[in-house]
Amino acid sequence: MNKQIIEHRPDVLECDVVRFQNNKEKWVAFVGLIDGEPYEIFTGLQDDDEGIVLPKNVMNGKIIRCTNPDGSHRYDFQFENKRGYKTTVEGLSEKFNPEYWNYAKLISGVLRYGMPIENVIKLVSSLQLRDESINNWNQGVVRALKKYVPGEIADSAE
Repeated sequence: MNKQIIEHRPDVLECDVVRFQNNKEKWVAFVGLIDGEPYEIFTGLQDDDEGIVLPKNVMNGKIIRCTNPDGSHRYDFQFENKRGYKTTVEGLSEKFNPEYWNYAKLISGVLRYGMPIENVIKLVSSLQLRDESINNWNQGVVRALKKYVPGEIADSAE
């Protein structure tokens, strides 16, 4: 399968929301999609104080790249609530732990350049990360990505 490489990220991507557990904490992954295939992934805690809060029924939305006045970029997540109104969570990168953010950026880079999803899963599974918490995060990312393997049934960890 020859996947088209899209080097310049569109400003808006469709997105799936995948929830998983990491050391008994609730986490969320935002999987940006192009043509239904994973293009990027953002992950972080799903809580009031340090992360992001989403209604349980939110399973998809959009990831929007915004340019800040200083020229830097931020990524916002937008979804439609039950009443049909758009709700935007600004600055995903500011809400998530920088270490996990950096690993997710690395995984996104591999996805963007067309590595087959099965190989991305093997790569992420094989990472030897420095502590148990990030290794558990790693396993959650693998579960989130397995959803995109044809014929694979991802186990839900909600």
